[in-house]
Amino acid sequence: MGLFNQSKIFLLTNKYQKFILIFFLLVLSVGLLEALFLSPQDYLQGDSVRIMYVHVPSAWISLGIFSLIAFLSILVFIFKNRNLIIIAKSFAPSGFVFTLIALVTGSIWGKPTWGTWWAWDARITTMLILGLFYLMYLLAWRIFEDRNSVVKITSLISIIGAINIPIIKFSVDWWNTLHQPSSIKILSDSSIHEAMLLPLIIMTAAFALFSLLIFLMKYNTELIKIKTKGLNRL
Repeated sequence: MGLFNQSKIFLLTNKYQKFILIFFLLVLSVGLLEALFLSPQDYLQGDSVRIMYVHVPSAWISLGIFSLIAFLSILVFIFKNRNLIIIAKSFAPSGFVFTLIALVTGSIWGKPTWGTWWAWDARITTMLILGLFYLMYLLAWRIFEDRNSVVKITSLISIIGAINIPIIKFSVDWWNTLHQPSSIKILSDSSIHEAMLLPLIIMTAAFALFSLLIFLMKYNTELIKIKTKGLNRL
């Protein structure tokens, strides 16, 4: 498990945080320029489509982070590695924030598009459920004090919650929903125009960098907490 060595990642947090912050700000600036000024309006939605450049990357990042947390939790049960737990715990806050951003921006986008702030659409509802799993995961760390108990509970929450990930992905295909089908496909041609795809990719990269930055800060805090208190518990 050298890949998850605490000292290596601790060094990374101290040495590269500023560089990642600068890189994040540069990528975000380019992404906002593309999204707000250079990308075209939608022929039906007009400028309201620009919400997509925040909404969609936020949803992608939140799904990706929860999937990573669930994967790390499975490894925790297999290898009993404490550092894997710290890594999973450190990713959770940014994942929760991006889930909230996806829900809020989705509601804002829904008002001009659907005529309502909220609809119990399959995609929206499953994203809300994802947010609840994130919340349960974070609250469990605050509620339970016994190390072994909190590790088992949070790991089970993430693994059970991961069942919801493919449901979110395929909800627009399995049910008739207000939410539009996926415009970007890996195994077939995407229906989104290149002029809109470029800022979407750049904004996703910016949000991914932000998640990495928050992870490094949180991970660093967790390690300092353990070292200063001289604890063997998380």
